[in-house]
Amino acid sequence: MTVQTTGSNGNGHGSPVPEEIDYDDPRTTRFEKVKAAARQDGVEIVHYEPQYPEKGSRLERRMNRTVSLFFLLTGLFGTAFVVLYIVWPWRWKTGDVLYKYYTPLLGITLGLMFMFIAFGILTWGKKLLPREVSIQDRHDGGSPEGDRRAVGQTLAYMVEELGVKRRPLLGLAAAAGLAPVAVVIAAPILGGLIKNPHADNQMFTTGWAPIKEPGGGTRLVRMTRDDGTPVRPADVSAGGQMTVFPGIPEGATNAHADSPTLLIHLRPDDAAVARASNVKGLPHDTYSRAGFMYGDFIAFSKICTHAGCPASLYEQQTNRLLCPCHQSQFQITENAKPVFGPASRSLPQLPLGVDDEGYFVARSDYLSTVGPDFWERP
Repeated sequence: MTVQTTGSNGNGHGSPVPEEIDYDDPRTTRFEKVKAAARQDGVEIVHYEPQYPEKGSRLERRMNRTVSLFFLLTGLFGTAFVVLYIVWPWRWKTGDVLYKYYTPLLGITLGLMFMFIAFGILTWGKKLLPREVSIQDRHDGGSPEGDRRAVGQTLAYMVEELGVKRRPLLGLAAAAGLAPVAVVIAAPILGGLIKNPHADNQMFTTGWAPIKEPGGGTRLVRMTRDDGTPVRPADVSAGGQMTVFPGIPEGATNAHADSPTLLIHLRPDDAAVARASNVKGLPHDTYSRAGFMYGDFIAFSKICTHAGCPASLYEQQTNRLLCPCHQSQFQITENAKPVFGPASRSLPQLPLGVDDEGYFVARSDYLSTVGPDFWERP
């Protein structure tokens, strides 16, 4: 294909080029084709200067190594992020302090990765790519076939000017550095596909589930100075309430921070109303609560379903439970449904029973998730 060109754009800019440019002529340099294509599209390259007139000079090689180092550091910290994301301990354990550094280390490695990739790209552009000044006239309409071919040649020339072919170290460093970046982006997505986050029921199992006492379920205990003391019905007076924990090792510690429960002894009339609500259930409940109460006793999670604060202020006269953080209120006699404030979901109810020795037990774990709503439960 031959394109007619002129030696100038009419404004005195540019240098003379052949009047006819044959894109298939191997004797025509690619830069000449680019200038001809640019003029065909109303663009005049008025200044074009390589950063290093002498290719392969000592200064160019030094800058090449610098940019390569930036990309290699990008890959190093990207790889470190992925390794930490997979192997670093993140769960709380008694006496283990490593989990405290999980999030800070992820933030540091991710930040350094993005910093070095920015340094690499900026340094490559400012110190290795040629300096160019071009002027373009606006025009209307689409581009003809010749223009599209010209753009192809221009893009090929830009790739050539990146210098990857004659700077193999730079190309390898960029590939090695950017590959972990892709892994970093994919790691949180693929992590959920490799391992089911609910496989061990972390979000749906509390301390009331794992250990069963003989003749019943997990005992309800109150904390004393030395240990947990099992609770009998006679320990809570009518209209009173008590915070209880699962009677298992570390049941009242952060290891089972999702398990604190409020045990309430309702007055007989109030208990009858609550029992009727249990049998009836609420429209959004997915199970029957019949039999969740034991006599006039009822128990609900102490963790507010709005933001996880302790909903522990019990008002006897109205049978409402108040969360002091954002003033959510729950009606205990109506399956602890929210009646005021930002909470939108009832407090989970704990099924109660009494074992052979007369102590309160939880006959099963909560049947709905404890605490604030999350992305899998609107």
